[in-house]
This record gives sequence, structure tokens and C-alpha cells, in this order.
Amino acid sequence: MIKKKKLIIFMPSIEGGGVEKNLFIVSKYLSSKINNVGLITCNSEYRKFFKRIDFICPKSNFWKKKSRIYKYFICLILLAKILFKNKNYLVLAFQANFYCTILSKLLGANIIVRSNASPSGYSKGFFKKNLYKVIFSLADEIIVNSNDFKYQFKKTFSLNSICIYNPLNFTEIIKKSKERIIFPFFKKKKILKIINIARFTGQKDHLTFLKALKLLKNKIEFRAVIIGQGVNRGLIHNFIHDNDLHKNIKILNFQKNPYKYLRASDIFILTSKYEGLPNVLLEAATLKKFIISTNCPTGPREILMNGKAGGLVKMGDYKSISKIIMLFDKNHKKFNKHINLAFNSLKRFDYDINLKKYLEITKKYLQD
Repeated sequence: MIKKKKLIIFMPSIEGGGVEKNLFIVSKYLSSKINNVGLITCNSEYRKFFKRIDFICPKSNFWKKKSRIYKYFICLILLAKILFKNKNYLVLAFQANFYCTILSKLLGANIIVRSNASPSGYSKGFFKKNLYKVIFSLADEIIVNSNDFKYQFKKTFSLNSICIYNPLNFTEIIKKSKERIIFPFFKKKKILKIINIARFTGQKDHLTFLKALKLLKNKIEFRAVIIGQGVNRGLIHNFIHDNDLHKNIKILNFQKNPYKYLRASDIFILTSKYEGLPNVLLEAATLKKFIISTNCPTGPREILMNGKAGGLVKMGDYKSISKIIMLFDKNHKKFNKHINLAFNSLKRFDYDINLKKYLEITKKYLQD
């Protein structure tokens, strides 16, 4: 076991998305290899997921129901208190990277930043771009989760980063997908089943997904399920209601096990405006589903091998999404080569190989 410095993982707001899945996997692995691992978060309800980890959160449950910015604030205070007492820490930031980097360097701590989303989503404009460049240059290491992301980071900020793919727990996904599902909405035979799993935010652009399905309404028989939670739930619900799509589309709240719904589907669709490396595409490929995704920065193009392993369309291009769905509905078998190629390319995301890379980079600073 590695000793000396203590590792503090910083994740103020745990919301059940792709970043959180990586948080659970990486923290579990690191805590099995490193002594003295802590986690700072506002979401005390996730304590059970972090065994062998010093779980650090506000005493009051007041904060866990607040927005991200409030969670960032209180968790930065918790981190400051720790670093004031002892600077012999390594901070691994999964969230609030900008603020966490400033605080860590002001208080003399090493910090590794894990960037989760393409710079195109948050660094628009000369001032923002240069401000992020200055702050991120202070970090000891920057981890990104795709080679395209690494290129974008270099192009935008002129900063080097380390690419570590999201570790894919292939065995767990397969196992959980086999759990019995009671979902009458998908029971009808000879009907196309479509799924979207994403937080209900502007980043995920659910309106493009819904507009594509609207075009299909009187052309093919289909059922679509949208799984997630977030501020845009009302917007999604209103579009379904206003366009009389309630018989075709169903909204489900966040699911602890979305894989059983994914397994019951035929097509997975992602319509994001920007990403890092979307886990959900890897999970869909694992379960051999045909994938349609926007060619957003970054991740989908890399996962889908420039469109050879799935449908890749321009952001917001709901008409192309609709056309690909109709082609798939006419002849499923024609798309098997795309499905198989996506599945066979998953070796890049090997669970052990990528987790060992996290260990190597943290070990480097823990042993300084």
C-alpha cells in the first residue's frame, strides 16, 4: 500500500451521470491501492458507495438540495479548512476544477484536474478562454478522457494534458442488463424501441432528439424512453404534450440500473452539444445497440470511429437522425457491421489498463 500524502477527491455535487460513474469506479480502485483517501461532497446519501474512504460532507442536509454553485462554495470551504491545517495533500478534482485549482495552489497543495467536458462548452470568448488558460496552467496535471479532447485542450488553451479513457466495467454492465424489467411500454412486438439516457440540461439538447421523433410519428411504429433528471424536465414534457407524442414517448426518472432498459432497446441516441467522453455510448456499444450521436466535441466521433461504428450527424440535425432511424427500421441487419465494429473497438476502454493509469499519476505526487 502507498503511504505518505493523503489523497482528497473533490466532487461537490454527485448527480448520477457519467462523471459520477467514473467517480465511483476510480475512487473505489484508488482506495484499494492507497492509504488515506478522502472525498469532499455535499451529497451525503452516496456515503455507502465509498468504502475505505474518509467521507467529508457538511453536517447539515440543507446543502445537498441546493444548486451546484452553492455546493461548490461550501465544499471549497471544507477543502480550505483541511489545507489550512495540513498542506501535505494531493487534490484530485472531478468537478469545479477552476475554483478548486485556485484554492489548492493558493494554499500550497498539489492538484490533479480531471476535465469532464470539451472546452467548447465553457470557454467561449477571449476573456474566458485566457482566464481558464491561466488557471488550468497552475494545475500539476490535467486528465482528459479522449484523444480528441486532448487535441481540443491543446488547441484552445495551449496546454498539455494526459488522456485516460473512461474505465469500462464490461462485466458489471452485462450483469445488470440481465436484471428483470417490468416495462409494458416496451412490450409490444415488432415495434422499434428507442432510448436516450442523459441529464435534462441544455448541454444534452433533448429538443433535437424530440424533433427527430416528431418527424417519425406518422411514418413508422416506435416507442421511445427518455431516462434522466434535471432542470429541463418541464421543457421535455411540454414538447411531448404539445405535439401529442405521449403514446410514443415516455419519461423515466434517473434509474440506478439503466442497463436493463438499454438492453430492451434497439437504438440509442445522443444529441449533446458537447461532451468529454460520453460513458453512455460505451455502455450502448457494450450491449450491442445501434448508436446515433451528434458529432459534438468531444468523444462521439472517437468512440464511433468517424461514423464507421454508428450514425454520426451534425449537432441539431434532427432531420438526419430521423432518416437514419427510418433506414434502420427498414433493415436492421444492414447495420450489424456498425454494431459489431463498435463492440469490438471497446478494448481501448479496458477497465484495468485505464485504472492503472490513474494510480500511476496519483502515485507520482503522493510519493513526492
